[in-house]
Amino acid sequence: MNIAIDYTSAARQRAGIGRYTRSLIRALAQLDATNQYALYVPRDATQLDDTRAFPKNFHVARAPLNERYMVALWQRVRVPLPIEIFTGASDVFYSPDFVLPPTRAKRKILTVHDLSFKRHHETAVPNLKWYLEGAVPRAVQRADLILADSDATRRDLIELFAAPPARVRTLYSGCDACFQRVTDAQELKRVRDTYQLHRPFILNVGTIEPRKNLPRLIEAFSRLKQRRELDLVIAGGRGWMYDEIYQAPQKFGVNAQVRFIGFTPDADLPALYSLAELFAYPSLYEGFGLPVLEALACGAAVAAELRRAFEQQT
Repeated sequence: MNIAIDYTSAARQRAGIGRYTRSLIRALAQLDATNQYALYVPRDATQLDDTRAFPKNFHVARAPLNERYMVALWQRVRVPLPIEIFTGASDVFYSPDFVLPPTRAKRKILTVHDLSFKRHHETAVPNLKWYLEGAVPRAVQRADLILADSDATRRDLIELFAAPPARVRTLYSGCDACFQRVTDAQELKRVRDTYQLHRPFILNVGTIEPRKNLPRLIEAFSRLKQRRELDLVIAGGRGWMYDEIYQAPQKFGVNAQVRFIGFTPDADLPALYSLAELFAYPSLYEGFGLPVLEALACGAAVAAELRRAFEQQT
């Protein structure tokens, strides 16, 4: 069987869906040495180190244009240029990132991680919201199988996009085996020194964007009686609409105790989770909330409220 996979997010995004896709395809490569896999990437894809360790039945198929132009052709102008021109003929096409390109595959599989742009539209930049509101419903209607990260996302797909219930399945995320409690003193010291973590700290991990509810977290931290003995460490790259977030420490009088350490490589995260006194995750909305699972796997105490992701699932 010939299977084509949109590997763009894995090759272009360091966190979030990129990490999800890299982990998923790594695991698939360990399990299947029989079927033929074509990993589609645009011309500007750079994070392809993982693919060098894949078996011979996996190969990278690169488009001649950058991601921006391919997205414009397929999703904005809607040119019906089938992805098989780059990947070769496929029996199954899988997209792990919300949308489907034109494809001649007999079966189309799509993962939708969340519908935050519908449930909390104020947290998305207008251009992104406009794009997703057009491209995601089209993909949902075309897909033969839609994978949702949680029952809440499954219900959202059925309610908001009229997805046929029989075609939507919940597939929960897992975390890599590297996420376990770190006890090695040298590794813990290395991470402490790298990020200058010389005091006990509360940790948050995620892209810096409004949906993560970070001003409220900073405000709550400012009200802690014990806060003078703690730092609040926020790990994550910049997303969008983040000005208010970076101004919040000064607004609440905790500028010296709130640390934005930027994007952290996967290799550093297990030690960060292990060092934290508490992992706090107050997102307004999550399809699943993978950092919560990672923190728990590393033995961290967790304070989280993910109402949409986990309601009615226990």
